[in-house]
Order: sequence, then structure tokens, then C-alpha cells
Amino acid sequence: MKDKKIIIQTLATKYNLPLKKIEEIVNHQFKFVEKIIKEGKFDSIRLPYFGLFSVNPKRVKYLTDLKNKKTND
Repeated sequence: MKDKKIIIQTLATKYNLPLKKIEEIVNHQFKFVEKIIKEGKFDSIRLPYFGLFSVNPKRVKYLTDLKNKKTND
């Protein structure tokens, strides 16, 4: 995470913005991915320069089955 702090500091200095605001901007894209995945849509989400994020539906089924098994025991 040290690299992330350096990036945030560099951007804050370059654009003369508060560190908190830059950190919010940097983290927003990952919160968006998390939101979409939690909604259960399981669409692929492409973040430029980071890659394609997706959920394997078989993994979701496995976790759901595992969760249901624990509640029934």
C-alpha cells in the first residue's frame, strides 16, 4: 500500500487538492466494482489500466450452497 500512498501524495501535490479528496477519488472505482458485485449482477467490469473484474458464477453457487448447508446444520 506504500505505492498507493505515494500516488495519492503525488496527485494531491500536482493538482493542489487535499489528500482526503484524492484518496476518495482513487478508491471510488474499487467501491463501484464492489457495489456491482454485491448486487449480484455479476457483470464484467473493465477498469482502464487495471483490467477486467468478474465473478465466476460457479464460485458463487458453491459459496451459496456452503452457506445454506451451514444454516441447515
